[in-house]
Amino acid sequence: MKKVLVTGGAGFIGSHLVDRLVTDGKDVVVLDNFDPQVHQGKKPDYMNKDACYIEGDIRDDRALKKSLNGVDSVFHLAAKVGVGQSMYKIKDYVDANTLGTASFWEYIINNKLDIKKFIVASSMSIYGEGIYDCAKCGIMSPYLRSEGQLKKRQWEFLCPGCGSKLNPLATGEDKKLLATSVYAITKKDQEELSINIGTSYKIPTVALRFFNAYGPRQSLSNPYTGACAIFSARIKNDKAPLLYEDGLQTRDFIDVRDVVEACTVAMNNRKADYGVFNVGMGIARTIRHVAEILTELYGKNIEPEIANRYRAGDIRHCYADIKKIKDIGFEPKIDFKEGLKNLVEWGKVEKCVDKTDDAILELEERKLTL
Repeated sequence: MKKVLVTGGAGFIGSHLVDRLVTDGKDVVVLDNFDPQVHQGKKPDYMNKDACYIEGDIRDDRALKKSLNGVDSVFHLAAKVGVGQSMYKIKDYVDANTLGTASFWEYIINNKLDIKKFIVASSMSIYGEGIYDCAKCGIMSPYLRSEGQLKKRQWEFLCPGCGSKLNPLATGEDKKLLATSVYAITKKDQEELSINIGTSYKIPTVALRFFNAYGPRQSLSNPYTGACAIFSARIKNDKAPLLYEDGLQTRDFIDVRDVVEACTVAMNNRKADYGVFNVGMGIARTIRHVAEILTELYGKNIEPEIANRYRAGDIRHCYADIKKIKDIGFEPKIDFKEGLKNLVEWGKVEKCVDKTDDAILELEERKLTL
């Protein structure tokens, strides 16, 4: 595989992947629409000079014709990102993510392109809640906490059978998918469309379910991006990181360098073909702990603000079971705190505007918080 297309290759994960592919000797083409919300109206200065950049949209056949010329493998990372925003910009997310992926695949199939590997960026969000265990009633996969429970500010899941507090477990790829936001639904669409069409047309396809990636180049001025970037924007501007619920909800955070390594493993290993794989550390960390470490690394004396409120579409606990991807040769290597130090060193010199308050107001005006 010599010529590789990376859609969304000017973005956070995509740009790091482009650097790695260029270093590995690949001929790299990037198709990106340079979304102003992500790039603040300008092209990033980290774009790799040895890659070919095409500004365009995956829904535009002219852009696809130009970017797919001679390509034999594809990383499809292009997507509109953000759980909260997706709940009121529904058409935008479905159009960009679901219909965009459909248009992309239709062009490949109808033009009989000889694609030898197709890797799609999926998301842990498609699981909804993770897997839980009740000491009395066993393992279960709940959907959403009841409104009555949330109004009482009882954040942890309780067993519907005996009322005991549930214990979160590592979530494997065989868990039933229970997407709880429009964003999650569209990522599920991207994955299922890709695996289905790839299998039907014998194009080896892999879906990588990214957990919470962090690192340099994550847009600090985009209030709908990952938690580490949103917290960084607040801290840099001497504001308290805002934590929904009690801040003790857990996620699985993984350094972008490890994410890139997982991408290259999936590209190079035939055992990955037609499979879906979690990409995470396999470790649950509370959102509050992450905010506290970032504040410490930025050298600020700021306590996180506990909102004690619920945001529509949010889940309580989900972290990755990574046994499956380990079996094809991937092992995460970047220590969490060392990874955050790398993010902070970059963040200290990166200009950003904290737009978190605007994003919160948007949710509140639409009654998407409780």
